[in-house]
Amino acid sequence: MEYSLSRLGIVDLNSMQQDMLRYVRREQSIVLLSATGSGKTLAYLLPLLELLDAQEQVVRALVLVPSRELAQQTQAVLKQLTPEVRSVACYGGRPAMDEHRTMRELHPHIIIGTPGRILDHIGKGNLSTAHVETLVIDEFDKCLELGFRQQMSAILGELNGVRRRILLSATDSPGIPAFAGMENYRRLDYLDKDEQVPDRIDVSIVHSPEKDKLQTLLGLLCVLGQQSSLVFVNYRESVERVGDYLRQNGVSVDAFHGGMEQRDRERALFRFVNGSCNVFVSTDLASRGLDIPHVDNIIHYHLPLNEESYIHRNGRTARWDAQGCAYLILGPAEQTPPYLAAEPDVFVMPQHIPQPAQPKWVTLYIGKGKKDKVNKVDIVGFLSKVGQLEQAEIGRIEVHPNWAYASVDRKRANDVLQRVKGQKIKGLKTIFSIAK
Repeated sequence: MEYSLSRLGIVDLNSMQQDMLRYVRREQSIVLLSATGSGKTLAYLLPLLELLDAQEQVVRALVLVPSRELAQQTQAVLKQLTPEVRSVACYGGRPAMDEHRTMRELHPHIIIGTPGRILDHIGKGNLSTAHVETLVIDEFDKCLELGFRQQMSAILGELNGVRRRILLSATDSPGIPAFAGMENYRRLDYLDKDEQVPDRIDVSIVHSPEKDKLQTLLGLLCVLGQQSSLVFVNYRESVERVGDYLRQNGVSVDAFHGGMEQRDRERALFRFVNGSCNVFVSTDLASRGLDIPHVDNIIHYHLPLNEESYIHRNGRTARWDAQGCAYLILGPAEQTPPYLAAEPDVFVMPQHIPQPAQPKWVTLYIGKGKKDKVNKVDIVGFLSKVGQLEQAEIGRIEVHPNWAYASVDRKRANDVLQRVKGQKIKGLKTIFSIAK
């Protein structure tokens, strides 16, 4: 199946991706270890596409991922690579019957999904595994944790025709369960054992004079200004507490954790990615599988529970060849984690702390989407003609089945809302509002 790297803005493959193209063709089982942001998704998708026949109407590959966000991201990359491949992403938070209907109508080559939802489809007879020849387990260290093991074991027990297994991770897992069927495999290890985080990441310690670090975090974010900052905490309740405090003090912030509704998670992620908020507070859920192209700073408000968490968190910044910073906020009784190879420098707060910076963009909610035949081109045209925005005043656009988000220049947001109020997009009257 043909594909195009140019749609992803890629000219040349890195050495890891080139090696995967070579080895997947001739090996039955591969374990790939490579840092977050190094291009692992592309590394397995490219050889996978070469194995598929566009004319077939059966599922040939099953990709298991630990989160709905990674399922969505993987499918998005697939669609950009080639229009020929047919895929369905399956995950919780939406009706399984809609996914089943899409499978029946589309006849996909690839199914991407979270273990629980995939097992549900297999159990109901919605998904036939009879023709599945390739199994991919992305973030396998997460997928094969105790919480997923029963589901994973049941799924793999249904894959009798699998000839090729590919496991991927950004950390070196201590072991692979026997039910994964990886008795003999080629191990491709691109992890630098002497480099926990790339040299491109500048790691610093920030001392908090109080056990409650909220004021220190606020000051640090004010100093960082308009830069994008991802703040990690260890508990869902802490996400809400930290987010509320920052919001009350004028910081443009969004919260993200597994207890939120899918729509709220999608809105929060889109606002952060498109620059409508500078700060994203999350549990370790955001340390894996999210498509966030650029993050300036990683802030460990709570210290990571282990080295693996530390590596995955920091992997959100300095992706590919970019630069980034990581800050560990230490309370009076806290010490530098023992797994740090060297003692980081101390970041000293300036005497004068500026006011919180406002982001460049604002996210506009549009109450029509793909099911209404509204696409990105329609939205750009509408905002240009009716909203009277210049091209440079329109940012990222994301269209969902029943609604859409568009980022617009903050300085023009109120004016745009007044102009589009009561107007029709593609002949349809709808709701326009600022997404918060």
